[in-house]
Amino acid sequence: MKHIKPEQAAARAWNRRAFLKGVLASGTVGLLLPGRLRAASPAVPAAANDKVKLACVGIGNRGADVIRALQKTGLANVVALCDTQLGAKHTLGVLDDFPDARQFQDFRKLFDAMAGQIDAVAVCTPDHSHFPIAMLAMSLGKHVYVEKPMAHSFRQIELMMAGEQKYKVACQMGNQGHSESNYFQFKAWTEAGIIKNVTKITAFMNSSRRWHGLTVSDYLPEQPLPETFDWDCWLATAQKHPFNRGYLNGDWRAWFDFGNGAIGDWGAHIFDTAHEFLQLGLPTEVNPVQLEAHNLFIFPQASTVAFKFPKRGSRPPVELTWYDGKKNLPPLPPNFSTQSRPSAGIFIYGEGLNFKGTSHGAPLEILEAEKTEALKLPDVPASPSNHFANFLRACRGQESCRSNFAVAGPLSQTMALGVIAQRVNAPFNFDPVTRRITNHMVADALLDGAPPRKEWEQFYRL
Repeated sequence: MKHIKPEQAAARAWNRRAFLKGVLASGTVGLLLPGRLRAASPAVPAAANDKVKLACVGIGNRGADVIRALQKTGLANVVALCDTQLGAKHTLGVLDDFPDARQFQDFRKLFDAMAGQIDAVAVCTPDHSHFPIAMLAMSLGKHVYVEKPMAHSFRQIELMMAGEQKYKVACQMGNQGHSESNYFQFKAWTEAGIIKNVTKITAFMNSSRRWHGLTVSDYLPEQPLPETFDWDCWLATAQKHPFNRGYLNGDWRAWFDFGNGAIGDWGAHIFDTAHEFLQLGLPTEVNPVQLEAHNLFIFPQASTVAFKFPKRGSRPPVELTWYDGKKNLPPLPPNFSTQSRPSAGIFIYGEGLNFKGTSHGAPLEILEAEKTEALKLPDVPASPSNHFANFLRACRGQESCRSNFAVAGPLSQTMALGVIAQRVNAPFNFDPVTRRITNHMVADALLDGAPPRKEWEQFYRL
């Protein structure tokens, strides 16, 4: 595949948006809907004392951790396993753990065969393939647990949010810290006015990533395709790519076509509670302040991206600045020791108090320790369930998902806007009402993502 010049990328991106908007408006993508994609009645909660019958799509690597965590709750019965590399080394552990579960390589065949025998689906595939699996599951009335970020593009996330409401299913994004101590602490401290009038947030992730040190000027060259690998299904809605092992087993995170970079991978673990409880919504300005080694194919070696959120009622505007890259360290609060600098975390600057947090649900610390004795800190309730049990109890009608798509959607869309800024390497303005980027044609086109291949268009109609 030839190198794509910037002006060619811009034209392609514009054509992608025009194509996708055209087919959605005309309804042509719905002309050849197979029977498996017919709409279902709203989901019926599993009986309160019954185990949730669970299908798992993506069973290696992170998928294996999620499946075992769901099973460990005692609330689920894994009845189906699906992976495009079924039988590969990284899938064998889960296959051995659940020998009675039916096995599939294509999630569409799973639903064809077992739609009436499952209650819920766990989606632990690469970012670019979350959308079709989740949409098909919801359309069939199945509850959905999907790894973060929710989907690959702003538009896909929008459709998944609508699907959650349309099909009345329980949906949970897998940022597990959203059910841990930080979630309940942030909620209690915000309601009590301990965290108030926040104007500035610094979020960062400075550990090594898979693309650090990688230099590319094109997609990877074609390699022989293993006979046992369903490459077409792995690609899902993405454009056609020659097979190369360099895209597999987490390395897809490096590529714009498949992943969402450090911000999509870690943002949901770092600024998720700030986003929800400060009611940030969607930003109106996004600025890639600094990108190291900007590239058309893979994520920058380091990024500083600033998001400006407008005033919300009585809450002041907030600027959230994201830092990633091994040496792209964020500025520290006054009197903060460099020896205490975490590799990932958040600094929150509010009225009278500043806060430090790390990730994955770890509790916040008040930086002005001398002020804590005079504060009347509210009691913080213990979590009634971890993230996995919360989802399964929601499937049974006993709880509500804490990171449902209505909550996780705007968070994921904020991260998707950050990825667009990394791609175009230019600031832009976003209108949260029209859901469009108003001053950058290519960035606006990227909201829709790449047009799906013809056989995958139908998932945008569910």
